[in-house]
Amino acid sequence: MAKTILAVDDSSSLRQMVAFSLKAAGYNVVEAVDGQDGLDKAKQQAVDLVLTDQNMPRMDGLALIKTLRTLPAYAKTPILMLTTESSDEMKSKGRAAGANGWLVKPFDPQRLIEVVKKVIG
Repeated sequence: MAKTILAVDDSSSLRQMVAFSLKAAGYNVVEAVDGQDGLDKAKQQAVDLVLTDQNMPRMDGLALIKTLRTLPAYAKTPILMLTTESSDEMKSKGRAAGANGWLVKPFDPQRLIEVVKKVIG
């Protein structure tokens, strides 16, 4: 059975690129337009991995990760940040919030697939 990935980003073109890359590699993809939408969708449907942007309206990536980590269903779910933010300070905030990894935009689709496979198989 294919693993399901929740892709959260306020850029529709980036979401489409991520979804296209992941679907081509055999994953199911649920798209969310911002952190609040991502949280709602994560509560409606269990996912195997969350891929989130940082800078979004309504709820940013760090707030989304912190909130997901309070839910028993997502206490151990891998969460990766996919963002233009690449400072060490931001990465340590991401780790503190509960992120398992970091990919910097613009991303290489092949690298994205490699990281996802490493994290969820």
